[in-house]
Amino acid sequence: MGNIVRISRSFIDYWAIGGGILLFAVVFMNALSVGLNIFWNPISGDVELTEMGVAVGVFAFLPYCQLHYSNVSADIFTSRASPSFLCAIKAIASIFAIILAILLFWWMFKGMVDRYNFNYLSAILLIPMWIPFAPVLLSLVLLMVASTLTLIENLSPILANKVT
Repeated sequence: MGNIVRISRSFIDYWAIGGGILLFAVVFMNALSVGLNIFWNPISGDVELTEMGVAVGVFAFLPYCQLHYSNVSADIFTSRASPSFLCAIKAIASIFAIILAILLFWWMFKGMVDRYNFNYLSAILLIPMWIPFAPVLLSLVLLMVASTLTLIENLSPILANKVT
């Protein structure tokens, strides 16, 4: 079990790094497109590639943020809470993240299937619009994994009565 957790954590970390590289590439492409527009023509389909790249990149960060407790939180309300209360709150948040990931996965999967069935293509580059859904769906699966890991991590001390 330990190897699976370690491999999952590493994969989630590298997936987020890949999302960051993708966002960097999108920013670079946009800067290049603006520069080319000054002297010549912008990159054809840069808006389409930006939309797809940003969507995939942002979803790649969700599992990382869940796994490393980097989501937005209002710590002012819990700054004086006991460790057991904090573990319970984090466990509840993990359950909500699992539910959200499942719902998002379901609706994104349906969207991908619809775009595939209707052969929906981007306007300029004619990229099949179901393709960006695949890495987004993988990100949502990784979010489910990360949320399950954080749930176990926060429930373990409570169940073992090691939190005061």
